[in-house]
Amino acid sequence: MIEPNCQTVEREQVKSVLVIDDHPIVLQGCRRLLADAGITSIFEADDVVAGYELFRRHQPDVVIVDLAMGKNGLEGLSLIQRIKLHDPQSHILVLSMHEDAIIVARALDAGASGYILKDAATRDLLSAVQTIQEGNLYLSHDLATQVALVSPSSRQNPLAELTSRELEALTLIAEGKSYSRIAEELNISYKTVANIGSRLKGKLEARNLSALVRKAVQLIAVAQ
Repeated sequence: MIEPNCQTVEREQVKSVLVIDDHPIVLQGCRRLLADAGITSIFEADDVVAGYELFRRHQPDVVIVDLAMGKNGLEGLSLIQRIKLHDPQSHILVLSMHEDAIIVARALDAGASGYILKDAATRDLLSAVQTIQEGNLYLSHDLATQVALVSPSSRQNPLAELTSRELEALTLIAEGKSYSRIAEELNISYKTVANIGSRLKGKLEARNLSALVRKAVQLIAVAQ
């Protein structure tokens, strides 16, 4: 007879997943992979607004979200925070091309339960979905090692000190966008963008807008 404490416990099946990414190929690939794995309810969104609405409506077991969507920089970070504010128990997996440890750490700080790169093996993605559904953190060994080296006391990358909104604005500044264009794309006022620009100049030690643009290009290029 098998003792109760020696019995094998079945893993709880993930039943519903929401994928938020603005690349149709990624959405299609995730849908096929998840369906083949037996997940019955798969929801898709190609922007953060639709993604948040679907999350509120369906409350999926797991949310898979990209960080860089559309033209708004790293607005996936803001979406993660918004979802966690609505439901602190939500399970969010970041699927991203960004492999910089600072960006990974920021995603985890925002509330993500796991982080996986888009060039990972399909079996690793399925393992990540299952792992975070069970309430555990998922990071590859390499990412976990890199993140461990950028603890708050030892982070040297200036991006670590920026808010999610400042990161979004900085990404657009690096693309050469004007303050008025940034205001339009982030759906905020010109004055708010100007204030963000002033804070960025202070945090990044840039004397003027030209210096800020150069700094933005350098930092975003390294992060990618």
